Amino acid sequence: MTVITNIEDLRVLAKKRVPRMFYDYADSGSWTESTYRANESDFQKIKLRQRVAVNMENRSTASTMIGQPVAMPVAIAPTGLTGMQHADGEILAAKAAKRFGIPFTLSTMSICSIEDVAKETGGHPFWFQLYVMKDRGYIERLIDRAKAANCSALVLTLDLQIIGQRHKDLKNGLSAPPKLTIANVLNMMTKVRWGLGMLGTKRHGFGNIVGHVTGVENMGSLSEWTSKQFDPALNWGDVEWIKKRWGGKLILKGIQDVEDARLAVNSGADALIVSNHGGRQLDGAESSIRALPQIVDAVGRQIEVHMDGGIRSGQDVLKARALGAQGTYIGRAFLYGLGAMGEEGVDKVLQIIHKELDLTMAFCGHTNIETVDKGILLPGTY
Repeated sequence: MTVITNIEDLRVLAKKRVPRMFYDYADSGSWTESTYRANESDFQKIKLRQRVAVNMENRSTASTMIGQPVAMPVAIAPTGLTGMQHADGEILAAKAAKRFGIPFTLSTMSICSIEDVAKETGGHPFWFQLYVMKDRGYIERLIDRAKAANCSALVLTLDLQIIGQRHKDLKNGLSAPPKLTIANVLNMMTKVRWGLGMLGTKRHGFGNIVGHVTGVENMGSLSEWTSKQFDPALNWGDVEWIKKRWGGKLILKGIQDVEDARLAVNSGADALIVSNHGGRQLDGAESSIRALPQIVDAVGRQIEVHMDGGIRSGQDVLKARALGAQGTYIGRAFLYGLGAMGEEGVDKVLQIIHKELDLTMAFCGHTNIETVDKGILLPGTY
């Protein structure tokens, strides 16, 4: 039996258990994948200051994100096709997040619908991530559905007006449900655990779209619709319209530039997420952790700053917190756990990250996450 001690162990196991097209979808970036790799490697260049002879009793990682209490400053990031990593994946991850006491964010491009997640989590509030489509009537209905499901925040993604080319997805013929090519069938036949799970669920398509858009009743019509619907004309005027329509907490995802951060402040959003979409959009962009400090310095007193991209450990969470992030998000890390072990795997991810965060904070001389600042980092490494 494999002993799971870190996120990498779960990644290796997920690669064995998830069909290649879906594993590659989660674990890849655009073009040369340089930004995808930098998101992770730049964390490793930041060094910590070890402190000793400090009372390490009564430690607390509890904090808040947009005023919501969280067991640690971590949320589950919105990821598309989560229900293809493991049957009913979004529901399982939402349940794990609820148990642990952190936010779960459901993607517009999820397999399980808003209503499914709300029902299966007993109406527990979760966050909903919105992509803006050309069909504004659909977007209005989608926002209203999120309200009806008691979602407590709307996460508006701003960096997917057009889609960065991801070579692996093209080579694998990515689709949901998967296209039954010879190569795909042969690969899926080796993923028995995954296949049995998929046979046991009715959720195989994009639950937030199919049946909710005129003319989109099956996967064939969905493919045609989505290829034309991401809106390259998205602008700050649309952000204002969405904020008004939503009326609740609004988080803007995809901010990498100080000028855009200032525009986010002017939009009246409650928080922004420093993010390059996990290195899946503009290859060659700066890593999120490198972009974070300058954005915090510019607008951190005016808006809550969060970050995502490259977090694979509790130490990464602590480093982001030290550099000014009020909250962080895990995407690939939780997907590895989900693909490897289902709901139990997501539980394991959260436990691993929390333990690493808690112990590293203590080694750095702090017992409360709220007191952590740049003082825990070695000068010249960040």
